[in-house]
Amino acid sequence: MSDESATSDGTITAEDSPDSRDVVVVGCGPAGTAAAVFTARYGLDTVVFDRGSGSLDRCAFLANYPGFPAGIDVETFTDCCREQARAAGCDVVTDLVEGVERVSVGEKQFRVSTQDGRTVLADQVVAATRLTGEYLRPLDGDAMFEVHEHGGEEHEHFDPDYADADGRTPVEGLYVASPSGQRDVQAAVAAGQGTHAARSLVEDRRVERGYPPGLAKHYDWLRPESEFGGEWGERERWREWFDERVPDDHATDAGTLADLREEYVDDAFATRRSSEAVTALTDRAHRRLAGELDTELLLDAVDDDAIREYLDGHE
Repeated sequence: MSDESATSDGTITAEDSPDSRDVVVVGCGPAGTAAAVFTARYGLDTVVFDRGSGSLDRCAFLANYPGFPAGIDVETFTDCCREQARAAGCDVVTDLVEGVERVSVGEKQFRVSTQDGRTVLADQVVAATRLTGEYLRPLDGDAMFEVHEHGGEEHEHFDPDYADADGRTPVEGLYVASPSGQRDVQAAVAAGQGTHAARSLVEDRRVERGYPPGLAKHYDWLRPESEFGGEWGERERWREWFDERVPDDHATDAGTLADLREEYVDDAFATRRSSEAVTALTDRAHRRLAGELDTELLLDAVDDDAIREYLDGHE
C-alpha cells in the first residue's frame, strides 16, 4: 500500500487496498483447511496463505486420519487439503505471512503482510499454524506469549490458552485454530478444532447481523430429500421452528427478524438434495479423489477383467 498513511492508532487513511477479503486463514494444514472450507462454503470471501514449516512435515506417514483404511501419505493428504480449499471457493496462496496488524479501513479490521510483499485487508483472521504464532505479535504483544525454561534456557511460545476453547481471542475478529494446546496435537483433532473455530467466527458474524444467539450457530451439511417429508416440507413449519427459538429478550427489530427468518428457511431448503443429486455428487467426488492417486497403482488395484469390460463398453 504505497499510497497509504497510518495514524498512531493503526487507522489507514487510504480508501483503496490492493486486496480485501472477508477472512484470511494462515496455514493450510488440517486446521486451516477445515476452517477455510467452512467459511468459504458459508459464502465468505476467504484466502488461505500456506508456506512454512507445518506439523505434518515431521510426520512420516499419516496412519490414523479417518477415511483412509490403509492410511495416507502426507504429500497426497496435503495436496488434497489444498484442492478441497480451492474447490470450496478459497484462494490458496503460496506465501508466508510475516505480520498481522490492527487497522481500520471501513469494516476491515486487519492488515496481513506477507514475505513476498502482499498486503491483504480482512474482516477476520484465523490463525492455523501450530509451530508459531509470532506473526500475531503486533496485535497484542507479549500478552500472546508465555516463557518456558528448558535445559537452563528460556524459550518463548504462543500461549495455548490465549484463545478460548471455541477459538475466540481477546482481539475481536481474531480466531486461533492452532496453536491451541492439546486440542490440535493430532491431524484429526486439529481438523475438528479448525472447524470449531470457524463456526465461532460465523456465529459471531450472524449475531452481528441480528440473529438471536440460539439461532446464530451454523451447521454445514446437506440433507436428503426424505428429511423434508410431511410438515417439514412446508416453509411455515420451519418458520414456526425459528420463532420457537427466539428468546423473549432478543434485541433485533421485527423487520430485521422477519428477514432473517426467511433467510434461515431459504438456507434450510437449499441443503435439500435428491437421490439423483447425491449420486451425481458421489460420482464427482470419487472421480476427484481418483485424480489425486497414482495412476499405475490405481490400475493395479482394479481387476483386469473389470478393466477389459470397461474398455469394451467405451469403444
